[in-house]
Amino acid sequence: MNMHNLIESMLDPNQAMANEVCAAGEPWVKQVNKGQTFRIVDLEGNQAVDTLFFNAKHALERYSATDTIRRQNRLYLTTDSKLYSNFGNVMLTIVADTCGRHDTLGGACAAESNTVRYALEKYPMHSCRDNFLHALAHDPLCEQLGMSKRDLPSNINFFMNVPVTENGELEFVDGLSAPGKYVEMRAEMDVMVLISNCPQLNNPCNAYNPTPIRLLIWD
Repeated sequence: MNMHNLIESMLDPNQAMANEVCAAGEPWVKQVNKGQTFRIVDLEGNQAVDTLFFNAKHALERYSATDTIRRQNRLYLTTDSKLYSNFGNVMLTIVADTCGRHDTLGGACAAESNTVRYALEKYPMHSCRDNFLHALAHDPLCEQLGMSKRDLPSNINFFMNVPVTENGELEFVDGLSAPGKYVEMRAEMDVMVLISNCPQLNNPCNAYNPTPIRLLIWD
């Protein structure tokens, strides 16, 4: 982890045009317009924030983990990382980060992965994929864009620590975050943000205890 990537923001939360709390385990959807700044705050530490970005006018364009990793030759996101779309455009740029490392590979928990990774009886547990599907079905922004479950690509896991081992396996371990750590992005196009504030109860990344996050937008 490069400590020099830890950059604090100059923005004042009191000046934000949106300042909302997303409860533990819940979805959150909002549009962030080109030039606006968007901050995610890990209020209590070690919360995984599963996040997707879509072109707010054209949902066929969305965050691409493949393009983001390949173009920068880096698996983890931090200050100065650009988030690329599947059309090769920069969607957002990380402009401040007090955590220092965010996961691009771990994906979203789902009923199926909970069953495979943990136990058969975990199947009915609430998951990030459930949150994404709930938002797609009920949120007006998603409905306007005519989205369905086939529009869900691989997501970013902000604040999550998923090291890759020597033999190429992923490890889900304790997070590097702490109460009040945040990541801040500048939108390079109008984007729709779709978040699942992870409800995972089986994973050390959020200390087996999902907690709320704060979301701020500045003009």
